[in-house]
Amino acid sequence: MRPAVFTIASDLPFLDTLVAGLMAESGGDPLALARHTILLPTRRAVRALREAFLRASGGRALLLPRLAPVGDVDAEELVFLAEEAESEPGFDIPPAVPELRRQLLLTRLVLAWGRARGSGPVTAGQAAPLARELARFLDEVQTEGCDLARLAELVPANYAQHWQQSLEFLGILTEHWPRLLAENGCLDPAERRNRALAAQAEAWRRDPPSHPVIAAGLSGGVAAVADLLAVVACLPQGAVVLPEVDRDIDAESWGEIAGDPAHPQHLPARLLRRLEIEPADLRPWPAPGLRGGRTARRRLVAEALRPAAESHRWRGLAGIDGSALDGLMRLDCPGSQEEAAVIALLLRQRLEHPGETAALVTPDRGLARRVAAELGRWGIEIDDSAGVPLGKTPPGVFLRMVLDVATERLAPLPLLAALKHPLAACGSAPEAFRAQVRRLEIAVLRGPRPAPGIAGLRAALPEEKRGLDAFIDRLEMALAPLLAALAQGETPVRALVAAHVAAAEALAASAAEDGAARLWREAAGEAAAEFVAELLQAADSLPPLDGAGYQALFEALIAGPVVRPRFGRHPRLAIWGLLEARLQHADLLILGGLNEGVWPPQAESDPWLSRPMRREFGLPPPERRIGVAAHDFAQALGAREVVLTRALRVEGAPTVPSRWLLRLETVLRAAGLEGRLGAAVEPLAWQALLDEPPARLALAPPEPRPPVAARPRQLAVTQVETWMRDPYALYAREILRLKALEPIDADPGAADRGIFIHQALDDFVRAFPDALPADAEAQLLAMGVSAFGNALERPGVRAFWWPRFERIARWFVAEERQRRQFLAATCSELKGQLGLAGPAGRFVFTAKADRIDRRREGGLVLIDYKTGAVPSPKDVELGFSPQLPLEAAMAEGGGFAGIAPASISEIAYWHLTGGDPPGEVKPLAADAAAAQRLVADAVAGVSALIARFDDPGTPYRAVPWPEKAPRYSDYVHLARVKEWSIIGEAGE
Repeated sequence: MRPAVFTIASDLPFLDTLVAGLMAESGGDPLALARHTILLPTRRAVRALREAFLRASGGRALLLPRLAPVGDVDAEELVFLAEEAESEPGFDIPPAVPELRRQLLLTRLVLAWGRARGSGPVTAGQAAPLARELARFLDEVQTEGCDLARLAELVPANYAQHWQQSLEFLGILTEHWPRLLAENGCLDPAERRNRALAAQAEAWRRDPPSHPVIAAGLSGGVAAVADLLAVVACLPQGAVVLPEVDRDIDAESWGEIAGDPAHPQHLPARLLRRLEIEPADLRPWPAPGLRGGRTARRRLVAEALRPAAESHRWRGLAGIDGSALDGLMRLDCPGSQEEAAVIALLLRQRLEHPGETAALVTPDRGLARRVAAELGRWGIEIDDSAGVPLGKTPPGVFLRMVLDVATERLAPLPLLAALKHPLAACGSAPEAFRAQVRRLEIAVLRGPRPAPGIAGLRAALPEEKRGLDAFIDRLEMALAPLLAALAQGETPVRALVAAHVAAAEALAASAAEDGAARLWREAAGEAAAEFVAELLQAADSLPPLDGAGYQALFEALIAGPVVRPRFGRHPRLAIWGLLEARLQHADLLILGGLNEGVWPPQAESDPWLSRPMRREFGLPPPERRIGVAAHDFAQALGAREVVLTRALRVEGAPTVPSRWLLRLETVLRAAGLEGRLGAAVEPLAWQALLDEPPARLALAPPEPRPPVAARPRQLAVTQVETWMRDPYALYAREILRLKALEPIDADPGAADRGIFIHQALDDFVRAFPDALPADAEAQLLAMGVSAFGNALERPGVRAFWWPRFERIARWFVAEERQRRQFLAATCSELKGQLGLAGPAGRFVFTAKADRIDRRREGGLVLIDYKTGAVPSPKDVELGFSPQLPLEAAMAEGGGFAGIAPASISEIAYWHLTGGDPPGEVKPLAADAAAAQRLVADAVAGVSALIARFDDPGTPYRAVPWPEKAPRYSDYVHLARVKEWSIIGEAGE
């Protein structure tokens, strides 16, 4: 029989048009539709067709046809029609191997291959991603009907050696994998689909069904599907309905399309060649009452997507009407976030039109997630039907975090991440558990890292926080099975999975629900439970693993499955991936992410075979993926209203527009319509106003004026600099008693380095106040080892700080040998006080001097060790860094115990960096006269400062002199300095 092949124009909703024709054909017979069998490309297309029947019936009950997805175009959906074929005598196909079990079996083979060669993947975490790629290659080979035995013929002698190594690796699939499948009594999913489709085709060929069979929306991208379509098209009551094919195309162009895998009509052209018919032989699908009417748009799209070899025809292009651009808009957004906000606004606006629908179609999952988040500002919940990787869903993230806690032995960051996850409760009410976690964080986990494990947490717990012991006990009980399993070294994978699940359920349990009920609920939880069950069933496929190996394996495995919503959250808005959007319809389609490398995707190279090898083997070129994406783009452009969006920059880098946008621009220019599809500005203006406040408030800097009685009457001399540069910071620390929290899992910083070096130098000076020993440098290094202590176990301290300290020690000893002959005494780390009168009473300054030397001829030398930046002499003169002059005033007045009052003859900084030079003496006052001048100015300055702040009207301003602001402050965010300074600059 002559094949019955129909087509539906892209400006008609495909499924609604299909339903209209079927219902017209049934003639009102309620049983007629039920006798039909309709084959569709994907499961989502099946659901969408059910909804199309519901719309066409106006909500009336219908007996629907039998709807079956068969899997088309690629191996992303390995589904097939086999129920009727399986009822045929002698039809017996082994089951498909579960995907996770297949990956683990291939992982085992990859590990064995690496061990046999003495090189290659040596851990399960390295082998599992390779196994996934092998499975994809296997699906592609079987989808195209290629023979794996021919792989050995693909590498000529003149090819590079690594291609031979690649084929040796693929020997896993030719030599070992078939035997392993036979032992398990299974088939690869793609092979089983091929066999089922072939059996169905043979059954229908041998005994044509007495009921109508319609294959709709299939393009024959899979060889077995194309064979089935050839049978369906020739059945007495069979029909194949294709998305739009240009029935008026000339033979030359059609020939070019058939040879261009990147063209949107390439797969339909291959199918028609397989059916031995031409585009002119196609018939429009009869759908009474439906008219497209966007003929000009279709002509524009067909011209824009011509094969590259025919682009010269654009020179004489004519006949494209301006109506082709009606309902078509393009938006070039500044960045990814602006693109997401504009799309969300357009979707939200569509809800103002009763009954109308809108959808975003994009392959960019990041853009899809951002749009869903933006819609949340209006309380709109929308799902990305392309799904979310299981590892990024709440239960998947929680499972990964629990494993991180155990393998990192309760290190602060992974521990807090897991305990602050919404699923964590550990047998308590969630809100009470959060409060306990915050207490543990402040008591133990901030600052230097505690020792590993539960014992480390207990040892780091301060005495006053012993109330947290019971909380730590509960954590230990929850994590004990997993910690014990990981501590045993190499352990069977099944035992590791069981311990992992037990720990996760114990941590997820609350006071009202057990852990399983909380962890495995909803679609994501059910998918995670199914994943874990499959992992337990297939765990014996792998050899025993240690903790790090199991963690790497789990991360690799959980990244594969995708969780898709069973039902969309919003009835009129949707986000579709390219696979999910096929055959779907909406009143407004937004095609997002139209940049090269995103839509279309990059034509990635095959990791196993070169292009010539793929061609000789019979595999399609990588450009076929571009052709499939182009077909999706062309079909979507047939919608009534279409918005094309792209981001000009992504993560700061400029982008290249999609080749299809560039082709549209070129065709419009050739047709005299240049500029008609320019970037629309109105939606971009909406987005710019979206977060714009209705008015800007001119905020003044904070000026707290606490009563004089609440103001401090004693300060360390190191705080006077803060008092001058940022009084607000002094107010927050000394009056409000606010103290910044230490960082989580903090490494020793510059301040810690200074403490270590000061301690070592203090110990040395105290040990040898007079003459230096012959091995002075060795003695100082030994004291440095003691001062650094456990910090030397940190790689960064040992590699960077200690060599610097060795150079400092060498310079310090040399400097000391020269100085000691002129000194009568030297003292280190001395505490002192200086009292000054003020309007509200006596004000006391305290200090701890790094070093005070007494010269033989009299006079004191004041020295300050600086491991960081040294204050400039100008800042000291202006009073912004008065520490040393005030210490000098203390020394002259007898404020240091054990130091008799005497005049100051020298003030100096010793800059100790360990660099080049390792140390340097920087005099602040080289003689007694200069020192006296500095001391007098400092005392006068702080006396004036005391008097000023003893006035209750004097505020504690934040950075009163911006040019003299401190380099770092814990209170900048509290004073909101950036906020009012930016607003003040704008106002000025």
